[in-house]
Amino acid sequence: MNAPEPSPNATALPTLVVEDLPVVRDWLAALLARVFPGSAIETAATLREARQLLNEGVNGRARWRLALVDLGLPDGSGIGLIELMRRQAPETPVIVTTVHDDDDHLFSALAAGAQGYLLKEQDDEQLAWQLRQIERGQPPLSPRVARRMMAHFQPHAASGAPAPATLSPRETEVLSCIGRGLSAAETGQRLGITENTVNGYVKTLYSKLDIGNRAQAALEATRRGLV
Repeated sequence: MNAPEPSPNATALPTLVVEDLPVVRDWLAALLARVFPGSAIETAATLREARQLLNEGVNGRARWRLALVDLGLPDGSGIGLIELMRRQAPETPVIVTTVHDDDDHLFSALAAGAQGYLLKEQDDEQLAWQLRQIERGQPPLSPRVARRMMAHFQPHAASGAPAPATLSPRETEVLSCIGRGLSAAETGQRLGITENTVNGYVKTLYSKLDIGNRAQAALEATRRGLV
């Protein structure tokens, strides 16, 4: 699937990324810069930082084209921020970007006012295409999330979710280091192995987990509770 060309009608309103993992935050910011060229990118790593940006808005109302909000932040859940933005900046579409696809997170976010729900395991092309759906009046939803919403109202339907890949102890250690933002050299020093050996483990991880970059690996480390 190819990402659509940026819309010529895209406004210059800034966009917001609320994400605590630096490598993932940079990835999402770069994606937004490509999807909405000319739009400034504001970022926050915590709920506190996001609330401060919200309060700095014109007349108390931040003017963002859209906001991408993670749910698992170091100082609380993004659900509270979504509720706050619905009250203080209702004109800003809030899109959840997360690794959580369970019913509790999904329906709590939608009830709080989220207008989309995207899983960060997807690649750039898929996410870019889904973000563009908001201009067409369609809520951006990852396919698995859409299926889960349907399954919620069809309780007897099979989930079809594949079992998570099994990793060796060493692969798990390498994945944990990636999640903490360590380079291959730093990972080698920490684990007492060579950088080339680390790169070999990274290649195996990418294959086992069906991912293609460090941002996706960091997300998988978070999903597995390794960070």
